[in-house]
Amino acid sequence: MAAVHLLSILLLLSIGLPASAADGDRPALLSFLLGIRSLSQRSLLHWTSPDICNWTGVSCHRTLPQRVLQLDLSCRGLIGSISPAIVGLSFLQVLDLSNNLFSGEIPPELGFLTGLKELTLSSNLLSGTIPPQLSFLAELVYLDLSGNQLAGHIPDALFCNSSNLQYVDLSNNSLAGEIPIHPDSRLNELRFLFLWSNVLEGPIPPSISNSSKLEGIDLKSNYLSGRLPVNLFGKLPSLQFLYLSYNYLSAAGNLDAFLRSLSNCSRMRELELAGNDLVGEIPPSVGLLSVNFLQIHFEENRLTGQIPANISNLVNLTYLNLSNNALNGSIPPDISRLQRLERLYLSNNKLAGDIPQSFGEMPHLGLLDISGNILSGTIPNSFAELRQLRQLLLHGNRLSGNIPHSLGFCNKLEVLDLSHNQLSGSIPAEVASLRSLKFYLNLSSNHLSGPLPPELSKMDMILAMDLSSNHLSGDIPPQLGSCAALEYLNLSSNSLHGQLPGAIGALSSLKVLDLSSNQLAGSLPVSLQASSTLQQLNLSVNNLSGVIPDNGVFASLSGSSFAGNPLLCGHIAGVPSCSKPKRDRRRAVVPILLFAVIGTPCLVFFAVGYPIIRRKRSGRLKFQLPIFHRVVIEHSDEAGNLCSSDYPRISYRQLVEATGGFSDEAVIGSGRFGRVYRGDLRNGTQIAVKILDLNAGGAGEASGSFKRECEVLRRTRHRNLIKIITACSRPDFKALVLPLMPNGNLEQWLYRAKQSPELQLRGMSLETMVRVGSDVAEGMAYLHHYSPVRVVHCDLKPSNVLLDGDMTAVVSDFGIARLVKRGGNDGGCGGGGAGDVGSLASCISTAGLLHGSVGYIAPEYGLGGHPSIHGDVYSFGVLLLEMITGKRPTDVVFHEGLTLQEWVRSHYPDSLHAVVPQDLTLSTLKTLADSDPFSFRKMNVFVITELVELGLSCSQHSPSLRPSMADVAHEMAVLKQELSRLSAQEASSFKA
Repeated sequence: MAAVHLLSILLLLSIGLPASAADGDRPALLSFLLGIRSLSQRSLLHWTSPDICNWTGVSCHRTLPQRVLQLDLSCRGLIGSISPAIVGLSFLQVLDLSNNLFSGEIPPELGFLTGLKELTLSSNLLSGTIPPQLSFLAELVYLDLSGNQLAGHIPDALFCNSSNLQYVDLSNNSLAGEIPIHPDSRLNELRFLFLWSNVLEGPIPPSISNSSKLEGIDLKSNYLSGRLPVNLFGKLPSLQFLYLSYNYLSAAGNLDAFLRSLSNCSRMRELELAGNDLVGEIPPSVGLLSVNFLQIHFEENRLTGQIPANISNLVNLTYLNLSNNALNGSIPPDISRLQRLERLYLSNNKLAGDIPQSFGEMPHLGLLDISGNILSGTIPNSFAELRQLRQLLLHGNRLSGNIPHSLGFCNKLEVLDLSHNQLSGSIPAEVASLRSLKFYLNLSSNHLSGPLPPELSKMDMILAMDLSSNHLSGDIPPQLGSCAALEYLNLSSNSLHGQLPGAIGALSSLKVLDLSSNQLAGSLPVSLQASSTLQQLNLSVNNLSGVIPDNGVFASLSGSSFAGNPLLCGHIAGVPSCSKPKRDRRRAVVPILLFAVIGTPCLVFFAVGYPIIRRKRSGRLKFQLPIFHRVVIEHSDEAGNLCSSDYPRISYRQLVEATGGFSDEAVIGSGRFGRVYRGDLRNGTQIAVKILDLNAGGAGEASGSFKRECEVLRRTRHRNLIKIITACSRPDFKALVLPLMPNGNLEQWLYRAKQSPELQLRGMSLETMVRVGSDVAEGMAYLHHYSPVRVVHCDLKPSNVLLDGDMTAVVSDFGIARLVKRGGNDGGCGGGGAGDVGSLASCISTAGLLHGSVGYIAPEYGLGGHPSIHGDVYSFGVLLLEMITGKRPTDVVFHEGLTLQEWVRSHYPDSLHAVVPQDLTLSTLKTLADSDPFSFRKMNVFVITELVELGLSCSQHSPSLRPSMADVAHEMAVLKQELSRLSAQEASSFKA
């Protein structure tokens, strides 16, 4: 309504004013305004005043009255189309309409703004083709059309006539065909060319070399093919970064010549060739590249042979990734000459031999991943010298010997994974007391023996611990109850005995506990029954006795959780009942005689064979921690179904039946590429079926969106990411089958509660808000740091955070995610935001990707920056502040003239009460608040202040100042634990 009133006023002001020189550019601006509407009046502030030079976003010529030089309406939440009337701004030099919701086609009339030097229309919903008339803009220096839904070919004339162009960004669209840079193209001034994430094909045009001033080229995530050009990039002396990853480029014997040609690029810093079709060996010429190189990405190709020793000549490298190839031989000890290296990935190759002792000579090494090889020998003591080491991943090798005590000196280590090796001996106390471990310790599937060290209790911030499938013995130390943040504990398939300590069940964050296949005895501790967080429990194949309670977590468990404990009884299906009917003494003679006949053979059998059976059974019953679990999706079968071995096969007919024939009554959400239906399978399972409209969007957009969502969940698995049940993919039908999220999404809880009495009664307490924020942070940390391939979500916002039945949050909707690897099969499997309804603020496209949604987009994206994990951190910061304040980021911009974080910062720390709604504080522990308001208020102020500080830190303007999601997840885990402790303390004092 505000926009309608504004438009009416403007039209009244324009009535009776003839178009004359005195009017200047006012009529053109008013005509432009007719085609748009805004979400708030403040987005076009002062557009009612007579002087257009005072209008928001308008800058006028100094000497020519009422003539507009610049029109900058970026990030204003404008909706509509771009009017051709804008051509009336004949003196216009800068037009920036980026980060809005403009739709429709780009008006060809823009080509007649002959004085235009900068045209920025990025991050909108523009469709159609690029008008060839833009080639008429002879003065154009800066062109950015990225992040739209543009399709068709890039006009040949655009690169032939625009001789002044310095910056061209057409990335994140659906542009097809070959790159139209021909010998007659006049791009002499071009410095930056960004065409990534389109559907461009064909070879890299040799004529790019004519643009000798090029500094940056990004062509990744397309369908470019052919051989790497040999005599092209070497002619670009100013080239600093070259990104060609995730295409179909081959080397075919010329990788050596290609790298030699790059040796002429003395300023070059980054080279990305990941995810192509490179075969053969890495040639020694890699050592001839510029000493200024900082990053090299050769992962996910088919490279063979040894790692060339002279790669160590690149002494300024900070990042080297050779993972997921078929490299063999040993790791060259001279790699330690890379003194500035921070991250080294050599995983999933065929590297053999010992781990070089010289690794300890790399002072800045923070991540070392050499997992998934056939390395042997012992773990070097020299790792103790790596003072910056945060992640050490050695799993899936053939390492033997003891775990070195010296690893305990790596006092910044956050992740340690030595699983699936042949390590023996006991767990050193020095390693067990690594207080810095924040995420997980995995020593499973080795030959470790001896007792569990009580020093494990010092890992008070660790989230997951897996020591399963070893030969550990002795009692479970009650000191493990000090691991306050522990959520996953797996001690299965060992020889632990004694009673289960009550301190384990009392862990306040514990969600999964697997103690199966041990020799534990005694009764079940009461603390397990009282646990409010425990979700999965496996105590099978032990010697436990007594009655199994029928409430708490036990109410949701099946008999398989207790199988192999003959002295346990209870009301759970599959477990013997505790009440036995009276029997006649004479009837008891029969089993006694039977026992006498067959008892001796059975005793022999159980003495010899039972341990083997128990070991096999434990493999079936053992929990897999989601942090370590991987899902491998198979290709489609003849019926067009896609399934994994972990999930059931669901036919098309079953989907039709479950959704009532995909009836309108079953629709629970819709978006650009289709609808989401609620379904009920015959076995009672509730599902969400996301069916793609294959005719939606531009060519191949729906299939591309399907593929992107598939690629994420095909490679990732985490408790806080949407999980897949299965998928169907046929030429005429593509559907994702996902679990139904009974509590909807976070947006509904933040805003729709105001209109829904049902949601309003339930409300979202501060404790729940912290848990949800912690869940989201963990899911994003996994995507950024621990996933098999790094994923940038690109569109983190409340509607993409789904809530299951117990309000556990899962991150969903990967339709525009930025993947490190693009899959090769359109018929993959994945998941998306079941139940998530698309909004105008989100561009859900495939190749035409936005960097996010309005209000959540990192500021560097508007400056030509690429999607990065730093952008996701920014979005999380905005989401966190939105949860605290109850205000959408767009609402604050339009009503306060500030971004959400600027508005919150202006009230921090002394007047946070002005930005935090009162009902947030009143919704937590209401009874306690009424009885002891001072103590309750003090607790809430502490928590809210911590959340605000974290939100402001994440949403800082500079990407380099933002924390990593790994650090954010840790801080949220600490805050969740502190809030739980404070709540328990206050509740205890209230009872007293």
